Amino acid sequence: MEKRKLAGHLLNPIGLGCMNMAWAYGSVPPREDSVALVRHALDHGCEHLDTANIYGNGLSEEIVGEALAGRREGVFLATKTGIVVDGPRRGVDCSPEAITASLDASLKRLGTDHVELFYMHRFDPKVPIADSVGAMVRAIEAGKIGGYGVSEWSAAHIREAHAVHPMWAVQTEYSLWTRNVELGVLEATRELGIALVAFSPVARGVLAGAVTDVAMLEAGDLRRSQPRFLPENWEKNRELVEAFNGLARDTGVAPAQLALAWVLSRGDHVHVIPGTRAIAHWRENEATGSLAIQSDVLNRADALINQQTVAGHRYPESMRGTIDTEDFPV
Repeated sequence: MEKRKLAGHLLNPIGLGCMNMAWAYGSVPPREDSVALVRHALDHGCEHLDTANIYGNGLSEEIVGEALAGRREGVFLATKTGIVVDGPRRGVDCSPEAITASLDASLKRLGTDHVELFYMHRFDPKVPIADSVGAMVRAIEAGKIGGYGVSEWSAAHIREAHAVHPMWAVQTEYSLWTRNVELGVLEATRELGIALVAFSPVARGVLAGAVTDVAMLEAGDLRRSQPRFLPENWEKNRELVEAFNGLARDTGVAPAQLALAWVLSRGDHVHVIPGTRAIAHWRENEATGSLAIQSDVLNRADALINQQTVAGHRYPESMRGTIDTEDFPV
């Protein structure tokens, strides 16, 4: 697969999401294993690493920083700010002061003096967009970031921020079973020349064969609280996944490869950052770029798993208020 533009760089469009090596999906793997995974990915075609300050309360950034020691050059590094998880301050804070302090803390954990891309992880309605973007501009001028992006913002707010200062990337969930970006963000980013970076492109592991029985998920796994994994929805969704796996098998590719190829087919400005904890899975994901999956297969996948066929919302009610991306009617 040809490289694609991201923030003025030409990159392999399959990056590495570094959340679940530190947080979210069950027990955290040994740190040395995660460091080895990042280094292996960089040795075998990965150019884009994505992390955030809240992943494991900074652990993910520390892992990435350790893996990058002595090899920072040539790596497109992205991290995020804005979500606050400590005690009474829990929520979203994209005030200029918070952005500046968070960036400095992230750079220290990452062991670098700059990152290529710095996202506002969520939209903060309490702070004027121009004020938040102004903090990003000052960070650009200071050489601490190459450019800024946003995550889970609506098309209208993306346009407003971009008018203040050009935005480099929008990160949001996008997969066969999560189509919210198709309500406005996909077209807005295409029109404005902004890269769309899709997280959870294999549907939180479901379209990679990682979840076959939700009862086997560990007690602390975030997916246990998400509606699509609840008993009243999972049985229907499991049947869809089995049919999808059959389509991948008949095509001669892994389910994750079919899922990634579909997301990448949605536009030449689209990138994916699948997360994994296993080197073998990284190799499988990376190999997607060399596959030639026919459009009729992608169309069959599209018709099989989509907003109309999947049961349950992507987030529990308690989390929906923090998501600015356009949503489908309940």
